[in-house]
Amino acid sequence: MAKNELIGGALWDAYSSKVAQRMDNPTYLGVITQEEADKRGCKLVVADYGAESCGDAVRLYWLVDPKNDMIVEAKFKSFGCGTAIASSDMMAELTIGKTVDEAVKITNIDVEKALRDDPDTPAVPGQKMHCSVMAYDVIKKAASIYKGVDMTSFEPEIIVCECARVTLSTLKEVIKLNKLTTVEQITAYTKAGAFCKSCIRPGGHEERKYYLVDILEQCQQEMRAEELAKQANLAEGGTLEFAQMTTVQKLKAVDKVIDEQIRQMLIMDGGNLEVIDIRDSSDGHTDIYIRYLGACSGCAASSTGTLFAIESVLQQHLDSSIRVFPV
Repeated sequence: MAKNELIGGALWDAYSSKVAQRMDNPTYLGVITQEEADKRGCKLVVADYGAESCGDAVRLYWLVDPKNDMIVEAKFKSFGCGTAIASSDMMAELTIGKTVDEAVKITNIDVEKALRDDPDTPAVPGQKMHCSVMAYDVIKKAASIYKGVDMTSFEPEIIVCECARVTLSTLKEVIKLNKLTTVEQITAYTKAGAFCKSCIRPGGHEERKYYLVDILEQCQQEMRAEELAKQANLAEGGTLEFAQMTTVQKLKAVDKVIDEQIRQMLIMDGGNLEVIDIRDSSDGHTDIYIRYLGACSGCAASSTGTLFAIESVLQQHLDSSIRVFPV
C-alpha cells in the first residue's frame, strides 16, 4: 500500500516504517487449531480482548509447552484499524520463546518501542497508543486462561495512564514530592497524558476511572491539609519531623546529635569527624556523608564498627531512614 493510499500528508510521517509494513504484511496473522496443538503436544490458548472505545478487537492464539510453560508459537486475528494489526503482530512476535510468566511482563510500551524505526521516535501518533494497550491486555487475558487466574492479578497497582503505564501511587508521589500544580507538569514528569490523553479529564475517547485533573486536585488538598497541620504543630511548640526539614535544618539536627552523643567519644581516642553533605536519595533514604579527622581517619574501625555506631545513633535520635557514608 502506497503512503498516499493509507494516510495523507504529514500524518503519515507519524507512523514508523515497521508499522506500515506490518499493517500490510503481518507475519503472525492466522489461526492455530486444536489439531495442531495435539500433534505438537502443546496446550492451545485462545484469548479475546476488545477495546470498547473504538470497537477494535483481537484474538490471540498460543501454543504453550506444558512441560516448561514456554510459548512455542503465537498467531492472532485482529478486527480493527491498521495500527491494531501492526501492534498485535508485534505483540505475538514478542511472546514467542518466552514462558507465560515472562510474556505477561511485556507491556504496551514494549510493543510500541519494538515498532520504532529509531529509539527516539515514537512508532505511532499519541492518539493511537491505545492499540498497543489492547495488545498488552490480550496477553494478560491469555496468561490468565492458561494459569487459571483472574487477569487483574497481573496488575497489582492501579494504572491511571495505560499508554505510559503510570500508576496512581507514582502520580501521587511525584505530585507531592515536586509540588506540581498543573496537568502539563505531571505529563512532563511522568509522561502520563502525553499520548491518547484520555486520562487527563472526562470526555476523551475512552472513559477512565481516574483522571489527572482529579488526582491533582486531591493531592493539592492533601498537601494543603498537611501544611496546615505542620503550622499548627509549630504554633503549639512542636518540632518538625526530620523528613520535613530543609537540608540546612537537617544539617543542624545532625550536628546537634553528633555533638551530644558522638563527638566526645571520638575526641577521647584522638579523632573527630565533620559532616560533608546531606542528600535525599530516590529510594527514600537520607544519606549523610562524613569525613573522619585525626586518628579516626586512619582507623580500621572507621568503616565498620565506628561507622555503624554513628549511623545507629543518628537513626535512633533523628530518623530510621538515615544512612552514613565516609568520604
